[in-house]
Amino acid sequence: MAYEAEEIRASQEIFYYLLEHHELGDESQERLFRGYAENERIQNLVKSQGEAAQCDIERYGDVIYLIPREDNAFLGFSKAQLKQLLCKSNGTDKDYYLSQFVILTLLVEFYDGQGATSKTRDYMRVGELQNCISARLREGAERSEEEGRFPKEEGRFPGQEDISREERQGIAFSNMMEAYEALRSDEKGSRAKTTKEGFLYNILNFLQKQGLIEYVEEDEMIKTTKKLDQFMDWNLLNQNHFQRVRRVLEENASEALRAGGE
Repeated sequence: MAYEAEEIRASQEIFYYLLEHHELGDESQERLFRGYAENERIQNLVKSQGEAAQCDIERYGDVIYLIPREDNAFLGFSKAQLKQLLCKSNGTDKDYYLSQFVILTLLVEFYDGQGATSKTRDYMRVGELQNCISARLREGAERSEEEGRFPKEEGRFPGQEDISREERQGIAFSNMMEAYEALRSDEKGSRAKTTKEGFLYNILNFLQKQGLIEYVEEDEMIKTTKKLDQFMDWNLLNQNHFQRVRRVLEENASEALRAGGE
């Protein structure tokens, strides 16, 4: 199928805008948005360029997003980059997966509903988030300890270890709990990544820079943005993407378990 030169130029302009801003809205760039939304041929060209750049181009409502894929460290973030941004200077994999657990806890607290939208609340206090993290880590670690380990099965190789509940579930609560307890508490609101308060502060600041939340420091209040709301409703909580998200989480969990030896 041959494309006209005008269609190619339009698709390149749209893709370049997405590379620069990561999103294109109807209100801010009506001409580009309409060019994409009303012309399937231009859509195909833009998506093809996204495919070459290891990105997905998705329209959620009145906004078009450029979404880097999981292994795209050029337009997204690699594990090493995230560890440097979110964790203390000598942070281990335990610290990294703790940071991911914090983000997942935040998502669960905001998005756990049914119906037209999955969002269940408008805001959350930082102190409440900190309490939720502590409670979930403690409950997970206690359940793992109470249930103990599987007995050894017949026919297993000599010297093969028993399988712990954490290994079965793929969630290393004890490792993350250890990393969390290693962080100091500072009632003065320290911004250092070596404190619980500073650890959360840096994660929230990172999410705000990505346009996913609004973090009102003076009120210690967290609000989600339209961008995150749309992503959760249209993408992450869409059953068509469930298996993809599950695969990513399982891969991360396996690495977290291996990190237990660090």
